[in-house]
Amino acid sequence: MVGMTSPITEGSVRVDVWLWSVRQLKTRSAAAQACRAGHVRVNDERAKPATPVRVGDEVRYRFQGFDRILEVTGLLKKRVGAPVAATCYIDHSPPRPTPLVAPMPVFRDRGAGRPTKKERRALDRLMGRDPR
Repeated sequence: MVGMTSPITEGSVRVDVWLWSVRQLKTRSAAAQACRAGHVRVNDERAKPATPVRVGDEVRYRFQGFDRILEVTGLLKKRVGAPVAATCYIDHSPPRPTPLVAPMPVFRDRGAGRPTKKERRALDRLMGRDPR
């Protein structure tokens, strides 16, 4: 196929180019900036943008407050489609915690009097004072 970029399995690629080409970050400059800020590690070593990545390496980077842990299975030098990019790494990231969903607090009109027993129990649960 003409124009199709396939992953290579030998040699090395810059870590900023690899992160951009496997669609983990939107731009190469964003990948380089993440490296300079200390958010990217290759095999538990802090990575500069030009740090080489090889097949079998572990790349960790911080994204939106959570760590992504990727094992390199293929190298790309150019950005490719998502299905091809997904074949170039194995994601070992832990699942993100689910946000706690609290029931909506009951809003009472000002001056409506004392809360009912049901409303008081709901307020106690919301404030963490549930006696049960």
